[in-house]
Amino acid sequence: MDLFESTRKGEKDKRYQPLADRVRPKTLDEFIGQEHILGPGKILQEAILSDQLMSMIFWGPPGTGKTTLAYIIAAETNSDFFALSAVTSGVSEVRKILERARLNLRLNKRTILFIDEIHRFNKAQQDALLHEVEDGTILLIGATTENPSFEVISPLLSRCRVFKLNPLSETELKQIIERALQQDVELRRLAVQLDEDACVLIVHLANSDARVALNALEMAVKLAQRKRDDGVHVTRADVEQAFQQRALFYDKKGDYHYDTISAFIKSIRGSDPDAAVYWMARMIEAGEDPKFIARRMIILASEDIGNADPLALVIATAGFTAVDYIGMPEGRIVLSQVATYLASAPKSNAAFLAIEKALQEVKSTELESVPLHLRNAPTPLMEQLGYGKDYKYAHSYEDHFVEQNYLPEKLKDKIFYHPTDIGSEKMIKERLEKLWPKRKNSAKKEKTE
Repeated sequence: MDLFESTRKGEKDKRYQPLADRVRPKTLDEFIGQEHILGPGKILQEAILSDQLMSMIFWGPPGTGKTTLAYIIAAETNSDFFALSAVTSGVSEVRKILERARLNLRLNKRTILFIDEIHRFNKAQQDALLHEVEDGTILLIGATTENPSFEVISPLLSRCRVFKLNPLSETELKQIIERALQQDVELRRLAVQLDEDACVLIVHLANSDARVALNALEMAVKLAQRKRDDGVHVTRADVEQAFQQRALFYDKKGDYHYDTISAFIKSIRGSDPDAAVYWMARMIEAGEDPKFIARRMIILASEDIGNADPLALVIATAGFTAVDYIGMPEGRIVLSQVATYLASAPKSNAAFLAIEKALQEVKSTELESVPLHLRNAPTPLMEQLGYGKDYKYAHSYEDHFVEQNYLPEKLKDKIFYHPTDIGSEKMIKERLEKLWPKRKNSAKKEKTE
């Protein structure tokens, strides 16, 4: 079987398919949810029905119908359809499909390329799509759980329409479960009965994810089937056990996801490189997006290290770029280098506290005008009004510094940034206290208060 036979839509032996695949909607009429784009007269519904499609990106939480919509579009428009996962595919697979798409174009047949988790493609992989998307050789449909503004390169994003898919409501999830019970051949053969409180629990624990709901239902049915000989009666206890046996200890939208990234960040902040790489390994092994980890380290480099080691931000940013370019699994080495450097670096949150204090000042006090001597004076009239008058140009003075007021009059003695005595920030503190003696006095005052 070649690449195209394995990636095109095709019939599989349904005995081996999970319930979520067996009951996947085939038409727009069967699709549940996303009324804001698929309801009567809405933009995507009209585009599909009129066959006036553009390349697009579906952005939304897991289990909201991104993949299903791509398959429906392919079926409704009678296009040659290829599906790739960005996790397991690379540029070579993309190029083979693009070659087939060029042939289809000569035969007046449209080619749809669906890329699941497109945010996992690095810049080079996304670049490979640009020309064919622009000239219409392929109609690209990307699916992502991450904000495409951050994860998809600008040239590709500008050539696609982004559709935001919303989390499914409890009513919609219940409809999906009921539809599965009514239409799935296997569940009908077993004459499955689902208690109302069991259905409510599935809806609640699935947390808007249709795939999770259907997988839990399927497992609960198997548990109920093993326990009883007189039909399959699924109870709340079966559902509780089904969710426990799923053992999804790392769900990207669940508490454990946030607990793990929290442990990772706190380990770096606490200067423990061993704990940092351990928690990072847990995330990598669970399939966490490496760029999510890299972004969090960029934030930490400024918030928790700051000017105590200015290189921390440079290294964290370079790490993100490197991971974006090379992808996984090699990206794990870059992430480890950055994490261990940040964990071992001196720490300071002075920059973070400075902006927080300044923002609080702006929000809580009346805003004063910019002092005249700091204003720009591009015209003679502005000069006559005193704009820029008495401004002292720092480079005209010894050591390129001259003391003058840069804040509004009522705030002229206000200090927002208090550098620490840690790392490089100690030199910054000493320099600022030499230039601005009031800073030294302010520091002494704070210690006595």
